[in-house]
Amino acid sequence: MIILVDRDNEDCKKLKLQLEKIARDAGFATKSKSKKKYQLINRIMIEELEAWFFGDIPALTKAYPKVSKNLSQNAKYRDPDDIKCGTWEALQEVLQRTGYHQGGLEKLKVAKDISPQMNPPKNTSKSFQVFHLCLLEIMEYEKN
Repeated sequence: MIILVDRDNEDCKKLKLQLEKIARDAGFATKSKSKKKYQLINRIMIEELEAWFFGDIPALTKAYPKVSKNLSQNAKYRDPDDIKCGTWEALQEVLQRTGYHQGGLEKLKVAKDISPQMNPPKNTSKSFQVFHLCLLEIMEYEKN
């Protein structure tokens, strides 16, 4: 089982400890405590899911071709996990500036548009890479 939580404004380490305690209290062996045999993995998105989309500008521009392919050269978007003032707001601003989602960001549609275009190994979001590695480890674990 994978628990994926958006950090929001919480302290990452405290949140992870809370999740680990909840899992232990429920009787689950977590990956953090039991590297070999575990039932549950807690993962925290450092920013919102939209940060993962900023981590893959080529996917973003394939889904929305009017968005600049040079977006990551802008200092504001260089580190997707450190975008200030909310990543969904930043994504909405980028998309609206180029003519998309004029009525407001439709998060589910955006996810459906961008996700199939993503290249996980090349995503620059550190939190995405931790999650991606977790999925790869699970697939390897299941093989054995």
